[in-house]
Amino acid sequence: MNLTPKQLRILQIIRDWRTRFGYSPTLQEMADEIGVSKVTVFEHVEALIRKGALERDANKARSLAIRNDSVVPDEGRPMRFPLVGRIAAGYPIEKVENRDELDLEDFFGPRRGQSGAVFALQVEGESMQDEGIWDGDYVLIHRRETARNGERVVAMLPNGETTLKRFYKEHGRIRLQPSNPEFEPIIVSDCQIQGVVIGVIRRYD
Repeated sequence: MNLTPKQLRILQIIRDWRTRFGYSPTLQEMADEIGVSKVTVFEHVEALIRKGALERDANKARSLAIRNDSVVPDEGRPMRFPLVGRIAAGYPIEKVENRDELDLEDFFGPRRGQSGAVFALQVEGESMQDEGIWDGDYVLIHRRETARNGERVVAMLPNGETTLKRFYKEHGRIRLQPSNPEFEPIIVSDCQIQGVVIGVIRRYD
């Protein structure tokens, strides 16, 4: 597909907004980010729709979406890393040549047909350390309002505080279970689920 640099940038902005917030930016928000007029963005968007890169629901606000068969290059966005094989954490394994890549956006972004944005939170505290989630780590959260028993969730308690725990609904109440024996479970009659953990990121300097 033959795209101009501005059209490619618009696709990247739309993709990033839908990943982070779960909806698309307005024409004015894209214009502000690129540094052009709203009319210019409108013309580029219409061209992208004609080229088959974008689709839009005319009766719905913020409905611009990248077509499933369109690939948005990541020029200047180093989110892909060579995946060169496996490393043993137990017994040694045979060294293999591997030309694959690990694309972090594909790895952690919403799955096809999945609604809701993905956002990050930095962990404070040690209540989930037995699951390898340590103080200072970053957790990636798929924004959802429901959870299944056993999922790691971000939950807002009735007092307005938020916590990262495993979710269990049982006996007409909710148990938010830490993964550290030094912490007691939190028992509440109700809480607001803000999202479910889909990944953990830790950086070693």
